[in-house]
Amino acid sequence: MENLALIDSFSEFKDDKLIDRVTLMAILEDVFRNALKKKYGSDDNFDIIINPDKGDMEIWQRRVIVADEDLDFDHLEITLTEARKIEPDFEIGEEVSEEVKLIDLGRRAILALRQNLISKIHEHDNTNLYKQFKDLIGDIYTAEVHHVRPRVVILVDDEGNEIILPKEKQIPSDFFRKGDNVRGIIESVELKGNKPQIIMSRTSEKFLEKLFEQEIPEVFDGLIMVKKVVRIPGEKAKVAVDSYDDRIDPVGACVGMKGSRIHGIVRELGNENIDVINYTSNIQLFITRALSPAKVSSIKINEDTKRAEVFLKLEEVSKAIGRGGHNIKLAGLLTGYELDVIREGDVAGATADEDDVELTEFSDEIEDWVIEEFAKIGLDTAKSILKQDVEDLVRRTDLEEETILDVMRILKEEFDS
Repeated sequence: MENLALIDSFSEFKDDKLIDRVTLMAILEDVFRNALKKKYGSDDNFDIIINPDKGDMEIWQRRVIVADEDLDFDHLEITLTEARKIEPDFEIGEEVSEEVKLIDLGRRAILALRQNLISKIHEHDNTNLYKQFKDLIGDIYTAEVHHVRPRVVILVDDEGNEIILPKEKQIPSDFFRKGDNVRGIIESVELKGNKPQIIMSRTSEKFLEKLFEQEIPEVFDGLIMVKKVVRIPGEKAKVAVDSYDDRIDPVGACVGMKGSRIHGIVRELGNENIDVINYTSNIQLFITRALSPAKVSSIKINEDTKRAEVFLKLEEVSKAIGRGGHNIKLAGLLTGYELDVIREGDVAGATADEDDVELTEFSDEIEDWVIEEFAKIGLDTAKSILKQDVEDLVRRTDLEEETILDVMRILKEEFDS
């Protein structure tokens, strides 16, 4: 058939995995019927036969035979003289089917028809893609880095779909190169024009929750429930877990022997410090557990204002607050209470900026053996070291002056920030 570039068009689309045979035929027929309506005013007397496998099609026009002098509507009727050129035995009143060549529609109409076809196919693809990823919102998804930009990383999955990982949805320590595989959750799918924009997140609490489901069999099987997750991405997270079965230790099952089970999750999140806590409906006990590793002396709760005064011994205050105030902030988010830390014997509450910080809180920046060297001479908090003379520390420890200066710089940055 003289169908110009349309055969090529069919070949492009017939193998598209997002379009089944029936849908493709329906789209093609719709496109051609619209073209016929534009040319003839109606498509009622046209039959369209499509073979998408071969990339071929036929259009047949049905017209009623009338006497030569009675012809009124040439797109619905045909004269007896013209009909007998097709078949000599035709009589008035019979119906004639005659094939319409696509070339008869005109070259401009065919080019417009092809463009309309491509547009319809893309519209169908985008609708399917939107529905597909709408169902995946909140699920973990893996894709490959295609392009790294300052404010966004463009990912592509195995089917060639584009996924966007914005800078604010990345963990601060994330560093990606082209070709890297990246895991995150599908956070949202939005239609920008007719094209779906798929957003991935690695900072969402849901991502950490889904990692627990993926990495810990008891969570996946429903034996252990993740009750709540709060996190400061890349820094620290707290996860409350529970089990209906008293024989299962939910915390032990999640952490594993020597942290073997949770290690993969920590590594995935850029060494984010994860505290796994036994959930309880007893709010006093829950707050106590949430403030771990600090040992709480007593708690005074005001349920009306959702505030709690937490009393601790002096040496426990810095543990409760944590580096940069992360521990107490996350404990408050986890329990739903605003926590005021009070030293035993003090009237006023302590704040993160006013208190010292345990040196172990800097273990991600300061090596353990260096921390141990300071501990040997009784220096186990940030401020206790900053008050020392560098030369004196060189004499009292096995540390080099350069190492001590590096430690002091790290500690000073913490209090200056």
